Amino acid sequence: MSTVAQSHIRLDENRVAWIDDTRVKVIEIAVDKIAHGCSPEEMHFQYPHLSLAQIHAALTYYYDHQDEFDAEIARQLQDVKNLRAASQGTPLHNRLRSLGLIK
Repeated sequence: MSTVAQSHIRLDENRVAWIDDTRVKVIEIAVDKIAHGCSPEEMHFQYPHLSLAQIHAALTYYYDHQDEFDAEIARQLQDVKNLRAASQGTPLHNRLRSLGLIK
């Protein structure tokens, strides 16, 4: 019997991990796991175009590189906080608030 390894993960030129033959980044699967505690089966319901093998591969890749992913997620959250703070008091922000569309 021969052994064949199928990773289902590829790195692009910027070293971003993607699920093969999809437009889904590994970090998107990781964030779903972190934020919602989704099981692979629940993720398959949310991403029906992904196989369970692809989802498990993405989670495996995340856990193998968890420190790097967690640092990137923290960086992205900080970017959002910075953008939110920078938008406070702008005419657009004030208008959206007056319309009750944001707090």
